[in-house]
Amino acid sequence: MGKLGQNPLPVPSNGAIVSSEANLVIPLAGDLERMTKRRFQNPTPKRRGNWWYIQVRRDEFVDGKLVRKNRWEKLAPAFMPEREVSKIAAEKLRPLNQGLESIGSATNFTHFINQIYVPTVLPRMATTTQQRCKSVIRIYLEPAFGKLCLREITPLAVQRYFSGLANTEILKTLRGESTRKPMSYETKDKIRDVLSSVLASAVEYELLIKNPVAGVRLPAPKIGARRNKPFLYQHQFEQLLSLIAEPYATMVYTAIFTGLRVSELAGLRWNDIHADSITVDERFCRGDWGAPKSAASNTTMAVNRAVIERIHQLKQRTVTDRAGRATRQYQLVKCDGPEDLVFQSVKDGRPLRDNNILARHIKPAARRVGLPFVNWRCLRTSHATWLKIVGADPKDIQAQMRHSHLSTTMEIYTQFVLESQRRAVDRLSDLAKMSNALRLGLCKQTQAEVDSEKC
Repeated sequence: MGKLGQNPLPVPSNGAIVSSEANLVIPLAGDLERMTKRRFQNPTPKRRGNWWYIQVRRDEFVDGKLVRKNRWEKLAPAFMPEREVSKIAAEKLRPLNQGLESIGSATNFTHFINQIYVPTVLPRMATTTQQRCKSVIRIYLEPAFGKLCLREITPLAVQRYFSGLANTEILKTLRGESTRKPMSYETKDKIRDVLSSVLASAVEYELLIKNPVAGVRLPAPKIGARRNKPFLYQHQFEQLLSLIAEPYATMVYTAIFTGLRVSELAGLRWNDIHADSITVDERFCRGDWGAPKSAASNTTMAVNRAVIERIHQLKQRTVTDRAGRATRQYQLVKCDGPEDLVFQSVKDGRPLRDNNILARHIKPAARRVGLPFVNWRCLRTSHATWLKIVGADPKDIQAQMRHSHLSTTMEIYTQFVLESQRRAVDRLSDLAKMSNALRLGLCKQTQAEVDSEKC
């Protein structure tokens, strides 16, 4: 048996013999020594002007190639003794010497975004989420971190960035008027979520050891978060519905009485509509078809018969479109085959876009009745709250909302109703009356027993 790293077998004339060490998982002789020699660093601190420095060899990507460069890195003020500075240098180099800093951490942030995150991670998200992430990266993250390597995005650097957003103002344009307003807490939270997603994928692909965004805190909001999400009362909903044209009024009616998401409404087909239920197995969102949001969402749910009847009435309805003096009539349902869509565009029967319906029909009607907060999410929240008002069991509400966890239903969607709270408080007076009556009854009973004993 030859020594490790040597091939004791002769090479035949008709081919080559591969060394047995090539099949081993362990490195060959001398590899560990070369790796250790290449990676371990213990430079001597040097005083330059008012600071102590050390020269560190680090991996960097230049034009797509991995190179090692020497860099002078600042350690401590010059008045500190050399012994203390050496300790600081050892602590600074510890991740590099112990292999806690991977070679991939030298990847430039912008390069990682363009070459890995966008083509690999973003396609797994919904189209609307992709668009929002790209805009956050372009507007906020690339200007702040684009020139840094992944290893330079430390928890301290990330916390400094978000702490600096406390007094940041952004330019908003509304109806042609541009104003500068403080950045909202929701915007900061979205920036943190996107940055966390980017760096989490770097951890997933072993370019970083851990996600530096974990544990980062946002600046406290100047205004307390609104505890109660907006929802519609029955009379408000009736006012709103009377101002919306068909087929959008039926979409809103179906949304608030079923709790369906707008993407699920847009993806409904006629074979999903049953006598007293609706099957949710597909969704459509701004050009993309896909499965429902979660496994719990993919189900057949109970629906009031009035909703089913209103949906079928769309087949007999027409709408008039005026273009100058000319008028045209369109069938609301062009085709009603099993695979045809329930809610179709008026002119050509194509799938509907939720943002267009919201901006052109729902929002204008909501502003006319003084309800500017109305959106598709508000309709879904109203459905859960209405179920609570009528006394539905929490598990039944969860099943109707098709949530995987009851906490999501009760803590996010089901809202506090002031009238319901008042009724509960009013019952306390009834409880006090019952308690007083019971106490008086016991006193009378005790007095009767005393009188009987005297007799």
